[in-house]
Amino acid sequence: MHHEPLLLGATPEEAQVHCVFIHGRTQSPEDMHEQVIGRLKAWGVAFVLPRAAGRSWYGARATERLTPATREELEGSLAYIRGITGDLTYRRHGTPLVIGGFSQGACLALEYAMKYGPWQGAMVNLTGCRVGTTECDRPFADLDRMPVYLTGSDKDPWIPVDAFADAAESLARARASLRCDVVPDRAHEVSAQEIGEFENMLSQIAGGDRVIL
Repeated sequence: MHHEPLLLGATPEEAQVHCVFIHGRTQSPEDMHEQVIGRLKAWGVAFVLPRAAGRSWYGARATERLTPATREELEGSLAYIRGITGDLTYRRHGTPLVIGGFSQGACLALEYAMKYGPWQGAMVNLTGCRVGTTECDRPFADLDRMPVYLTGSDKDPWIPVDAFADAAESLARARASLRCDVVPDRAHEVSAQEIGEFENMLSQIAGGDRVIL
């Protein structure tokens, strides 16, 4: 359904941290390298950047009610990410895992956590929310204090503040160790502030430290 990911940084067999970072709608792994991964000062991290067929993980907007078609697309994309994480575990068992993404990729990462979480590591959702509405039947997991960084903006045209707040509420009820940042006036992009927090999280995990958000 989807394509081979882009591998950057350390090899999965030698890395201190595995990081799966998922691109947004109409984007590519190369865009994520330019906008996010290439801006990080991170050592000992194997970055795996998934690649969506048609540059989209599902057709609908995240804030729309879930339809059977959207559920099918979402399940296929989650299974693809599940395959990537399984391959990383096979290549080096016990390595901490960070799953994250930007925009639609952040939404997909959040749904992955609610279906398959928690894991040893953390999650980074840069401009993300739950997929579907509060009236939809959506998966829900006990994240058991897993560190999660969630961001948004009052000016973002794709993820409105109420959807960001719904995601924060879901993560709080899921018992995530949660930090939320709203970056005022930020467009649909990743700010230096968000890069800094992401970098700090990776550094702590690579050093074997407890993540302090």
